[in-house]
Amino acid sequence: MASTYTPLGIELMATGENAGTWGTKTNANLNLVEQLAGGFKTLSIAGGAQTTALTVADGALTGTAQARMIEFTGSISGSQIVTIPNDVVNFYILKNGTSGAQTVQFKYASGSGDTFTFATGNKGTALLFASGNPDTTNPKIIEIQTGGDVVDDTSPQLGGNLDTNDFNIAFDDAHGIIDENGNEQLIFQTTGSAVNQLDITNAATGASPEISATGGDTNISLKLKPKATGNIEIMGATNPGSIQLNCEANSHGIKLTSPAHSAGQSYELKFPTGNVTADRFLKVASVSGSGVTGVGQLSFAEVSGGTSWQAVKTSTFTAVAGEGYFVNTTSGVVTMNLPAGTLGDEIVFIDYAGTFDSNTFTIAANGSEKITGSTADLTVSVERAANTLVYTDGTQGWLLKTK
Repeated sequence: MASTYTPLGIELMATGENAGTWGTKTNANLNLVEQLAGGFKTLSIAGGAQTTALTVADGALTGTAQARMIEFTGSISGSQIVTIPNDVVNFYILKNGTSGAQTVQFKYASGSGDTFTFATGNKGTALLFASGNPDTTNPKIIEIQTGGDVVDDTSPQLGGNLDTNDFNIAFDDAHGIIDENGNEQLIFQTTGSAVNQLDITNAATGASPEISATGGDTNISLKLKPKATGNIEIMGATNPGSIQLNCEANSHGIKLTSPAHSAGQSYELKFPTGNVTADRFLKVASVSGSGVTGVGQLSFAEVSGGTSWQAVKTSTFTAVAGEGYFVNTTSGVVTMNLPAGTLGDEIVFIDYAGTFDSNTFTIAANGSEKITGSTADLTVSVERAANTLVYTDGTQGWLLKTK
């Protein structure tokens, strides 16, 4: 009776067969068993979409299906199908070592049984059982799930909390954490020689969580950066949004707080564009837009509520807004030249010696600006006269505040 062969090529010798070659054939079988148990083969499947049939060589080691581990290699430009004969039963370790963004499917040569596919871009490793099934018409390929290398698993899932065991999680530049829908949620940007970083600290009952700048430098700022024309928003909750500026000991601080929701305000205040000046206060110098969405430009303005009185004037002089003048015309007529006016500017004058009736006091406008609606100079000839000039606008110019 002649020898027969298993589906994977092992020779089954009949009684009395192979006299004189028994040892050679037995050694060949043992070599094949060793290869099936732990052998490794590489197989190029380079090219476009195609089907590659793995083979079995009876009594030899040359069949491409006769190994425990098979690595597929080559550059592929189309979807690949790799098949095994329907009667093969074996455990396979398959590695997708191809290049090219294509799928690689492993299946039986025919039938509608389950198959296994390396997804597009998956260069991982799979442990599979080719079941053969009692009915080899529809044999199955069954994937054996393990808790092994997550590099080979394109969608790994945790069964519990991940403990880093006193190690770090390393993120590539511009990579981070995505949500369950695959959308970016937190992206990390790296610096090659970084020594400073963020610390995020949780808190117990009654305390607040903290984000702080830490690292190797002694003094480290913390930057918040919006994109394009976006803003950094301080959200409200039960109360309107507030920024609290603490003392260096963080034991007390002051707050800047938004108006309440009921006020319906969405205005904007822009800080002054000029240099900081002593003895000034912030005022709204101009407004663009209107109503609850107006934009106010702040400026540094002089403190009102007092006049800066000057020494007695006995000759022509140029006045300055906010100043007061004792004018002495005893020796002759005195002229006061007004400065260019700005809304609200005030200038005060008083007849020092009671001589305006004999030697008049003349007030001259600046260029084409007006005094009480006229471009003509104003002459004061009343003894002991005392008045305040207030600048209004280009139509009326300087007006007398008191009589």
